[in-house]
Amino acid sequence: MKEKISARPLEDIPVTGLYRLPKVLELVPVSASTWWAGVRDGRFPKPIRLSKRVTAWKASDIARLIAGENRF
Repeated sequence: MKEKISARPLEDIPVTGLYRLPKVLELVPVSASTWWAGVRDGRFPKPIRLSKRVTAWKASDIARLIAGENRF
């Protein structure tokens, strides 16, 4: 089943840089547990580990997700 994501307009979202989880959840209105489940099963982009306790996502991947791409 394809999930429809209702998020901020794409033109408001920078496509360079990195986003931490709180910013991602502002842009993609799902809970943290839903986000992590989606990362595990491939619905959402894979994160980048910046350090042992710091995870981020490419802004371009988040923009692609909001634009409707669902292959990650």
